Amino acid sequence: MPQFESFGLKGGVWRGHLNAPKGAPARVVLVQHGAVLAEARLTDEGDDSWLVEVDLPPEVLGEGIQTLLLKADSGASGDEATHPDGHVLDRLTLMAGRMLDDDLTAEIAALRAELELVKRELRRFAAGMAAG
Repeated sequence: MPQFESFGLKGGVWRGHLNAPKGAPARVVLVQHGAVLAEARLTDEGDDSWLVEVDLPPEVLGEGIQTLLLKADSGASGDEATHPDGHVLDRLTLMAGRMLDDDLTAEIAALRAELELVKRELRRFAAGMAAG
């Protein structure tokens, strides 16, 4: 199974190192919501290792949270569909814009509510154990 180590995102290019003992995958693609956005460039570094570089298209940058997948599969170059035999190498989460503040505030409020529920149940459990 191929192993990917991300070097991060810089200048709109996501870079990383792919180690694939069985050889390079037919293609490595950037996927969002099941659609192929871009195909990565693989540079052979020897010893079953490749430098992976993929340009992020401008349309992925927008308000809120975007999740991108880097996926290796057996598809042909230029084929727009992802293949079921594919393997997700890594995920990249992008957060931007004013909506982000609202998203994070809502998420924090939900986490606080869940924490209060857990605390209440633990107290109820502890009181039951002390009484019993």
